[in-house]
Amino acid sequence: MFCVSADESSPARLRVLVDQPEIPGNTGNLIRLAAVTGVELHLAEPLGFDFADAKLRRAGLDYHDLAVMTVHPSLEAAYEALGFDEEVPQEQRPRVFAFTGEGTTGHTQISYQPGDVMLFGRESVGLDELVKADPRITAKVRIPMMPSRRSLNLANSVSIAVYEAWRQNGFSGAA
Repeated sequence: MFCVSADESSPARLRVLVDQPEIPGNTGNLIRLAAVTGVELHLAEPLGFDFADAKLRRAGLDYHDLAVMTVHPSLEAAYEALGFDEEVPQEQRPRVFAFTGEGTTGHTQISYQPGDVMLFGRESVGLDELVKADPRITAKVRIPMMPSRRSLNLANSVSIAVYEAWRQNGFSGAA
């Protein structure tokens, strides 16, 4: 597990988990988003790039040290680190919202709370069917789009969800 933390003493935050991101520029944008909004960013391997990639560094600019980010060796390891350890009682485990085109709940219909996990999949295929069927998923969430459009860019989708959740929480910590 690789971890960069800007402030480990911070209170519970909203959390973004991306399963197997593939495009370095998108991940750089997510690092920057995490830095400016205060969300935790969790990435589940395998990654489609390495952290020396120039596109990742350029997109993240100088925000890497301001973001709370953890890279986990797998989605299962990420779930465990996020509070799905067998020792954690069910009622204390976080809610997980899986963002997918097949979602039945709109992203604005959720009352987001600190500690919630917003789960996104790979740029090329989204979330795997097994991931979407996992019993740890609280709801499958959808961001509205015009008909006959395949998908939004991953970084854009995460930004839409994060800003809605942050808005609902009064832009906690914002200047």
